[in-house]
Amino acid sequence: MTASSDITKEIKQRIESAIQDSQVEVISGGERHFALKVISKSFENLSPVKQQQMVYAAIKDLMAGNDAPIHAIDKMDIRIS
Repeated sequence: MTASSDITKEIKQRIESAIQDSQVEVISGGERHFALKVISKSFENLSPVKQQQMVYAAIKDLMAGNDAPIHAIDKMDIRIS
């Protein structure tokens, strides 16, 4: 298993644990860049900014510091199930 697939699984697990009833797809773009697709009823009645904040809160420690496993989330597709 590669480091990229390990962090991809970690991102998915953290978001699914933090956001109730979420379905998460994580796509590695290489060089610590990722794209996310997150579907959850928890996003209902929230602004797009609040929805993104929920996702970022789940992975914030993976983005902290110069050597963090996540450098950037290049695309975030959020949907309400």
